[in-house]
Amino acid sequence: MPRPTSHSCYLAALAALGLAPVHAQQLEDVVISASRAEMRSFDAPAAVQRIDRQAIESGGPQINLSESLVRAPGLTILERQNYAQDLQISIRGFGARSAFGVRGIRLMIDGIPATTPDGQGQSSSVSLTSTDRIEVLRGPLAQLYGNSSGGVIQAFTKEASKVPTVDYQYYLGSYGLRRADYQFSDTVGDYGLVADYGTFSTSGYRSNSAAERKQFNGKLSFQPNEETKVNVVFNQFDMPLAQDPLGLKQDRLIADPTEAGPNARINGTRKIVSQSQLGTSIKYSLDADSSISTRAYYGTRDNLQYQASATGAGTWVNLGRTYYGTGLQYNGRFNWGNVPLEVAGGYEFDRSTERRTGGDAAAGEKTAGSLTRDEDNQAQNSDFFLQTTAHVSEQFSLVGGFRQSYVAFNSTDNYLLDTKDGSGNANFGASSPVLGITWHADDTLNLYANYGQGFESPTLAEMAYSTTSLQRPTALFNPLLNASKSRHYEIGAKWTPLRQTRLDFAMYQIDTTDEIVAAVSSGGQTSYKNAPGTTRRGWEFALSTQLANHFSASLSASAIDAQYSQEFSSISVVSNVASTKTVSAGNKIPGIPQASTFAELAWSSEPLSAGKKAPNGSRVALEWQQAGRIFANDLNTESAEGRNVLNLALSQRWTWDQAVLTVYGRLNNIADESNVGSIIVNQSALQFYEPAMPQNWMAGLSLSVPLR
Repeated sequence: MPRPTSHSCYLAALAALGLAPVHAQQLEDVVISASRAEMRSFDAPAAVQRIDRQAIESGGPQINLSESLVRAPGLTILERQNYAQDLQISIRGFGARSAFGVRGIRLMIDGIPATTPDGQGQSSSVSLTSTDRIEVLRGPLAQLYGNSSGGVIQAFTKEASKVPTVDYQYYLGSYGLRRADYQFSDTVGDYGLVADYGTFSTSGYRSNSAAERKQFNGKLSFQPNEETKVNVVFNQFDMPLAQDPLGLKQDRLIADPTEAGPNARINGTRKIVSQSQLGTSIKYSLDADSSISTRAYYGTRDNLQYQASATGAGTWVNLGRTYYGTGLQYNGRFNWGNVPLEVAGGYEFDRSTERRTGGDAAAGEKTAGSLTRDEDNQAQNSDFFLQTTAHVSEQFSLVGGFRQSYVAFNSTDNYLLDTKDGSGNANFGASSPVLGITWHADDTLNLYANYGQGFESPTLAEMAYSTTSLQRPTALFNPLLNASKSRHYEIGAKWTPLRQTRLDFAMYQIDTTDEIVAAVSSGGQTSYKNAPGTTRRGWEFALSTQLANHFSASLSASAIDAQYSQEFSSISVVSNVASTKTVSAGNKIPGIPQASTFAELAWSSEPLSAGKKAPNGSRVALEWQQAGRIFANDLNTESAEGRNVLNLALSQRWTWDQAVLTVYGRLNNIADESNVGSIIVNQSALQFYEPAMPQNWMAGLSLSVPLR
């Protein structure tokens, strides 16, 4: 075979970026997560899934990421039915130990981080009603996003409509669910605007689980000249009420899954959150093959939480956070001899500062003069990265990358009445290299292999307590925690045997040292330590296909064996009695389902077409969700059995001129199976279990009306 010319190699590179015609059988989903530049997901040299607008709409009332991201293999979202603690999200086992919020995974919205420098984030920051698509990146290439990048979830706000358009959505459902959304979109000259405001409320399935929230997301786009594109994004999240029903012991889970945990009602356990963020991104095209992008953002978040302990005492914690950051990135395409290259490199800086206060509470209100904690915490990162893809021939491409990260923590204790100064600081640095190869076997088959190294620092919450007593963790900054280091190995394949059929498969192994685990847990407080090592091995499979003109099917499945590779000890305190336990090598890492499956079979009254994603008429879909056994603690003495849930989704779509009306209906958990929705890992009072919803329903409508 003759050596490809520079011109043919360059065309191959353009095709990989989605800028040149490609084989008609391949699918055209565009992603940016794997290469930080637009390319077809089929050609991305990594495990990456794109969830489009149609899947987001059909997944439910667009309240939680769990509705639609269940379609991504390797990603687990445990639905707590607890809006005070957010979803529990893990990718290949990273993030599974989080007691609240999201950690170990990078969240990004329109290119702006929704994860703080210490690796903590909130999935509720994503406004699903105005989201056009979500990308889920797994594997070694995710490490190029920095600290706590066990995986990357990116959400992108839709582009403005060409004419003024008003959209309205309304949903209602079981247990007092109410969801309303109002959206306006328009383009005037070079300016495009999307403005979205939504409200949500529920009385909750369990006692003490009601929630209310309001959310605004706005995006202004404009081009001051042909070379420059500017996006300005503002979002605001207000949750005045999110009651916390707490977890249940296994006997209470069986007896009455609707009840709240001990002392939840008497202590008014709940969370109040207010967050505002303004960000901008600017892309300037230097020429047809290169560009420079910048981003900057600023935000505030106030989080007040009322808690209950096993003894019945109430406490409160308030976190007042200010966060900001900036970034600069260069993207270029050029030839090195006869080899086309795509390069992405840049610098990112992020900082968060927060005032942490806490004290005693009674009946869900602060006790006068009860302050027991007052400190200032700061976390920041300063990172450089470089990623290069070389198309060495028509059949082979290489990807190489490197990120140098520096993460710094500082805590200043302002509460010295206890005669203890809990001030401290910690610094973490890491180099994260990535190397991969892709064999483009033909127009319908890509095979790839990747290797990468990553790291995960402790969060500020994990460093907030030290192990200075066998009786309970002490509220002193813990500078002894190390960042965990990981080595990632991955091989995968992407195949499109038919025009409307695609299969993705990946196998991986992840070896980690200094995994962060519980050291002492008592009274709802936990101090942490480093375990010697863990190993994760697993596989992931995804299939989407059109079976006939009116039928389509999709399947995602994954299995993981996540275990501690060396033994270590931990201390548990029950009724003020401390005991040391040995966690044996081979024990499973808690919070990770050993297998999971999502399958959907859908029928549409109108013939399906690749160019028409949402045809008029009726759509009926049957969904199957399966999850394997989940261990609740490091000792593996407690676990939740697997679950199998069937859901039915219905929709009907009409158009009048340019107006579109769609009605939706869902019946979830058709067989009314009792199962556990989420696990609170290593909960000190053995209240590990948060029950999932029984049979429940939802109905809604969506109306889109162009005004001219």
